[in-house]
Amino acid sequence: MPTRVEQVMRDVRQRIESRSLCAGKRLPSVRAQAEALGVARSTVVEAYARLVAQGLIESRPGSGFYVGRQLTPFSVAEVQPGLAPHSDPVWVTRQSLLADAASLKPGCGWLPETWMPEQDIRRALRTLSRRALAPLTGYGTPQGSPQLRQLLSHRLAERGIRAAPAQLMLTESGTQAVDLLCRFLLQPGDTVLVDDPCYFSFQAMLRAHRAEVVSVPYTPQGPDVAALAQCLAQHRPRLYLTNAALHNPTGASLSAAVAHQVLVLAAQHELTIIEDDVLADFEHHPAPRLAALDGLQRVVYVGSFSKTLSASVRVGHIATRADWIGQLVDLKLATAFESGHFSAELLHTLLAGGTYQRHMNALRARLADAMGLTIERLRRLGIQPWHQPQAGMFLWCQLPDGVDAAILSQHALQIHRMVLAPGNAFSLSQGAGCFMRFNASQSLVPAIYTALAHSMDAVST
Repeated sequence: MPTRVEQVMRDVRQRIESRSLCAGKRLPSVRAQAEALGVARSTVVEAYARLVAQGLIESRPGSGFYVGRQLTPFSVAEVQPGLAPHSDPVWVTRQSLLADAASLKPGCGWLPETWMPEQDIRRALRTLSRRALAPLTGYGTPQGSPQLRQLLSHRLAERGIRAAPAQLMLTESGTQAVDLLCRFLLQPGDTVLVDDPCYFSFQAMLRAHRAEVVSVPYTPQGPDVAALAQCLAQHRPRLYLTNAALHNPTGASLSAAVAHQVLVLAAQHELTIIEDDVLADFEHHPAPRLAALDGLQRVVYVGSFSKTLSASVRVGHIATRADWIGQLVDLKLATAFESGHFSAELLHTLLAGGTYQRHMNALRARLADAMGLTIERLRRLGIQPWHQPQAGMFLWCQLPDGVDAAILSQHALQIHRMVLAPGNAFSLSQGAGCFMRFNASQSLVPAIYTALAHSMDAVST
């Protein structure tokens, strides 16, 4: 177990590596650091002295301590020796993408390829290629296909979100949309609020943007409002990044009452909210949306089709206030140039012809069956759902007493070639060591439960 001096050193080192403390920036005073971390001043003095000796920081007599000029290369994830699912926010994604076809993947974040409408996509490709002006070689418009933005505007209206086509910008994916918004809204060192637990890629992306990340506990109705109010008052975050419906990883959806309270607090504290809604089309009945209640004043809405249609048809979108669109378009041109004209035209073909809607109707029913079966099988092993989602593919579960999710994940991968999603990969506070996220669509193979039972027996304390 690290000493208190080592804990202080680790805190400073992590902030430097994440670039929330940039080269040449002054560190907190010894007194301020001691109070923030709850340690003695002598502990901070010793930690700073060691960091100076290592060349990571420098002492300027009469002025304080500053970050050294020579910084280590930036890393999104601190990869520990061996497998470290408890400390690496991209561990689950990395292992899922590296896994071969024979591997079991109940922890991955997408649907099985066999559930996707491959033949419908092939037919749409043939249709698209026969058009007189097929978008096979050219660039699209900077804001994205006008026809697709018109169609997306109508789809958003069905969820109560009033966004004219001029308020929409197409991106390559939901991930790129969030990345562009972080570039647009944040400066290094800004504080950003996330849920606890939250989608682990949020943590990795915010680290890449050198933000200070704080978290608020999540409940089956949304963020804990009392904790949210306290967090806003104490940390003054600039941004809140969340899923309002079919929350990843819990599967929960925001209630109307909590949504109203969140928006009241956002107005009081001048907080901007990014509402990532990439799982929206899995819903049977739309839950409240912050963007709908807010009218796109403080809330920016993000969507995509990668999870529901195809990971290769890369189309996301941003809906936001009209006066931000021009600047976001310029930022996209500067960093990505174009967002996939061909994919946008292909998506429009699938949406406009009704193919996508028929696919989603069948997919929602299939997922409902998978969710029920997964819950039943997990309960037989003593694994209990924290909340039973109304739709979608994700299930947040508590493991039996004495089973650590990170250790279980390591054993399952090494012995059974099975990728699991341990709770602390989603938890900034590292308070979800006994939780696991399961993907119902990827949890139908009986061998998964045999492997789970074996690994749980092997690691139980």
